[in-house]
Order: sequence, then structure tokens, then C-alpha cells
Amino acid sequence: MLDPVVAAVRRAVREALAPFAESGARVVVALSGGADSLALAAAAAHEGPRAGVEVIAVTIDHGLQSGSADVAERAAAQARERGIADARVVRVGVGSDGGPEAAARDARYAALREAAASSGAVAVLIGHTLDDQAETVLLGLSRGSGAASLKGMSPHTLDAHGLAWVRPLLALRRADTAAFCAQSGLEPWADPHNDDDRFARVRVRQRVLPVLEAELGPGIADALWRTAEQLREDDEAFADMIDETIEDIVEHAEAGIAVSVPALAANPAAIRNRIIRHVVASEFGVSLTRTQTMEVARLVTDWSGQGPIDLPGCQATRRGSQLTFRATNG
Repeated sequence: MLDPVVAAVRRAVREALAPFAESGARVVVALSGGADSLALAAAAAHEGPRAGVEVIAVTIDHGLQSGSADVAERAAAQARERGIADARVVRVGVGSDGGPEAAARDARYAALREAAASSGAVAVLIGHTLDDQAETVLLGLSRGSGAASLKGMSPHTLDAHGLAWVRPLLALRRADTAAFCAQSGLEPWADPHNDDDRFARVRVRQRVLPVLEAELGPGIADALWRTAEQLREDDEAFADMIDETIEDIVEHAEAGIAVSVPALAANPAAIRNRIIRHVVASEFGVSLTRTQTMEVARLVTDWSGQGPIDLPGCQATRRGSQLTFRATNG
């Protein structure tokens, strides 16, 4: 009889592969060698042929730890043993922008994107679990960055190049992937960085979540996951509303873009603020803070002739019934 955990992981991967089934598509599995990605790769190796999908495993060697090349090769070897013929190791250089975590992540995702492009893959599968999602929500809460951060990681997103980034295991626990590996005879690698409390995510995992469980009762991780699911649904609905509204109230202006003040004023604050952020992000590639957004919103709701507001990369100005955003050199 098939172990329930093995069945659950395979079912999650089967559902994630369904959109690509019977098309002869290729997908890349991001394989670090840890329990989560190893379980994902093994399940994909099992389900891929049944769905008519070719699975490629890509292990990124960041070269940041002693013996990293051996760890990467062992992960690739286990993928090959499970039937993934194309299991490759890619060595990357890691910069220093944004700190070690961010730099390694940027290098990793860039390499995965390049591997997918070079092999004609339509999707990259990533082994994030419910526990990763709970940690992401808590980290977003600490930054105070609203629903865009609290909604956590999406199970399926398309990037600007049309590549799908898929997280089949977001509803499963780390304990499930560890059990999958044990039941399947796989040997996961324990990344020492996962115990290094220099990293905020590790502190959340080892200190914050256990305290919340102890003080508030069990089930905190599941509650955070449910919160992310609900907020993501809300955020997607808001995004659709914003796109429809913007078509009617935004027009191009000299060196920038103009938004109808009466139309902004007629909308609830939540939509008004999202329109302001969306316009600035789309036109100038800048993410406004809440403080900056509220300052701009006051040009709509509390205007008494005040002058322009300087923002990163642009300037917001009220001119009669229009709120105009123009590029600046700053």
C-alpha cells in the first residue's frame, strides 16, 4: 500500500503538472538536495511521464560553502537514480547586493530562468512548503508592507517572459517532505545555512514560530498559510478592479501620466491608494511606501493649493482636475 505522505506529495505534483499535460512540455525542477526539493524532484520524476511532461532537474551550486560541488552532484545523482535523465549542476557566482541571502537568491533564480530558456521549458517547479509560506507571511508582517507581502508566495505565477513559476508543495509541511524522503530511500542534505541565526528567516523558524505555538496554541503555521490564501484571493480581485478602473481614468501627459482627480476621489481609499501605487510602479518602476502614497492621496482628498510632491524617480502635481506624475532626474 502506498504511504499516505508519498501519495500526498505525488498528488500535489500531479495537479501542478496538469496544465502542461499531454503537450510534450518540459519543466525544470529546482533541486537543492534538501528534503523539500528532493521530494519534489522524485514526485515529478514519477508523475512527469504519466502526464506527458519531460522533467529536467537543475541544481545550483552557489560555491558559498566547502564541499558545495559534492553536495550539488549528489543531489543531481539522486535525481538521475529516480529517472530524471537530464539532471544538471550549474555553478553561479554570487554578488553582494542586498545581502548574502538576496544575492544568492537572485543568482539562483537567474540561473534557473536561463536553464529553462535554454532547454525550452515552460515552467520551473520550486519546493516551497506551507512552513516556508508561514515564515514569509511573518516576515512580511514585520515589514508592514500590506497585502502584497502578506499574501506570501503564489502557487503559480507567470514572469515577464511567460515562464511559469510553480510551487506544488505550498499546502504540505516540511515534515511531509522529510517523511517522503524517508519512505522513498532518499538522502536529503541538511543545509547549515538553515540553522544560521544571522538570517531573519532562520530566526523566525527557530524562535518566533515556536513561541507563537507555545503561547497561542498549535496550528499557527496553518493559520498563517490560510491568511496568505485569503489575502492572495483579495489581492487578485483588487488587481482586476484596478486594471479596469485605470483604463477609464488615466491618460498620457507630457513626460508622464495624468489621473482624473474626481475619479480618484470617488473611489474608496483602498482602491485610490492602489491606483496611485500602480501608476507610479508601472510608469516609473518605483514602489511607493505607504507614507509616500498617503502624501500623494492628500493631493486628491485634502488639496488646498499645495505644490508638487517629490517621489523617487518622479514628481506628483495637482493641476485642477488632474493628478500628474512626471519623471525627474532624482
